[in-house]
Amino acid sequence: MPEILPSILSADFSRLGEQVSRVEEAGAKILHIDVMDGHFVPNISIGTPVVESLRKVTKLTLDVHLMITDPDRYAPVFIQAGADSVLVHQEVCPHLDRTMRMIQAEGARAGVVLNPSTPVDLLDDVLDLVDVVLVMSVNPGFGGQRFIPNALNKIARLAGKRRERGLAFLIEIDGGVGKGNVLQIVQAGCDLLVAGSSIFHTDDPGAAFGELQALARSASQVSA
Repeated sequence: MPEILPSILSADFSRLGEQVSRVEEAGAKILHIDVMDGHFVPNISIGTPVVESLRKVTKLTLDVHLMITDPDRYAPVFIQAGADSVLVHQEVCPHLDRTMRMIQAEGARAGVVLNPSTPVDLLDDVLDLVDVVLVMSVNPGFGGQRFIPNALNKIARLAGKRRERGLAFLIEIDGGVGKGNVLQIVQAGCDLLVAGSSIFHTDDPGAAFGELQALARSASQVSA
């Protein structure tokens, strides 16, 4: 069944614990955490102290997306801080096979991320190794951007490759996810849908999460 992943990039950090509790109580299973270094992407977000703090107050799976230039150096640090899965960008990993194996050896699920302009075929030789493929449906760096429709084609291609090769990796999407496109995204073959502003930029994040989750589940039944 598809899962909605609340992204704390759009949360009110003065009320972060409260807002995480709201989505957890509403049924969220996975929390998405964006880490930005101001080099690979034009923004700076959070580091290991926030991950450590979240690990102390929630049992949710922590899905950490490293938008940084040196993921090989920092992935183990985030895993030690409490990350359950670590996703790194293909664009900054010259030895992607080795990076995926290192993350898994450290005890976390290993994911690879594709920017909007990066073709899915570049992952052909690691699809049997990765746990997750994350398709960016906005250019990474800032929340609240408009969804890039070609992401649906990339998801469909990945789903086709997964089916044809009998693989089990999950397909994730991040950027511009909301009530208006959940159906299309799930029907394209996506398993994990990251949603930030459509959850946390509302009066009731728990209710907003629940509405998106219900839409995703309904879409999966239509697809079946």
